[in-house]
Amino acid sequence: MTDTENHDLRRKMVEICRRMNSSGINQGTAGNLSVRSGTGFLVTPSSLPYDIMTPDDLVEMDFDGTYVGRRPSSEWRFHRDILKNRPDINVVLHCHSMYATTLACHHKTIPAFHYMVGVAGGTTVRCAEYATFGTQALSDHALKALDGRLACLLGQHGQISLGKDLEQALWLAIEVETLSRMYVQVLTLGEPPILSDEEMSRVIDQMKRMSYGLGPEAEGSNDIARPRVSN
Repeated sequence: MTDTENHDLRRKMVEICRRMNSSGINQGTAGNLSVRSGTGFLVTPSSLPYDIMTPDDLVEMDFDGTYVGRRPSSEWRFHRDILKNRPDINVVLHCHSMYATTLACHHKTIPAFHYMVGVAGGTTVRCAEYATFGTQALSDHALKALDGRLACLLGQHGQISLGKDLEQALWLAIEVETLSRMYVQVLTLGEPPILSDEEMSRVIDQMKRMSYGLGPEAEGSNDIARPRVSN
């Protein structure tokens, strides 16, 4: 990575951190963000408010736990372990969004009460077991909850969302918070009906097709949206 590319990535990370707060999914110095970079990753520093953070404040870390610059976020372990074990993703975003954390405080998994739960990669958004923040135990629990998923809740803590890039991770974190808020409100009316695994499999397949720029219809469908051919 060139110096210019490195600086651009750092600048984008600071922008996303500030948008975490402006979007309402994070508060103060809570939450943290990491991005795969070179043979290691960049991660936000410990206890530095986003509104005064600069690109140079971001911490360069290797997967052996060594770092250059400021002290890294106390949650560096799960950033390292997720990036190390998930070659399919490049970004780890952690925040304490209000409704996701509300559910996490009750150790509630989000079931398929709404088809958009599928954006997290499966039929549920799991809640990881509780462990003290910053510990290896928390990282281990997070990895288990994220198996085959792009997001999870952390018991009595918050949420983690993953992405191939920074925009995708932020979008997913906001979507998980939206689903969490919806689920909390739905529960006031009682336990909702849950979509079957079969239906969620169809939903996830359609979401995957759309992520590749295709329509949601299965291949071979006759009634599909198509460009009009002018005479």
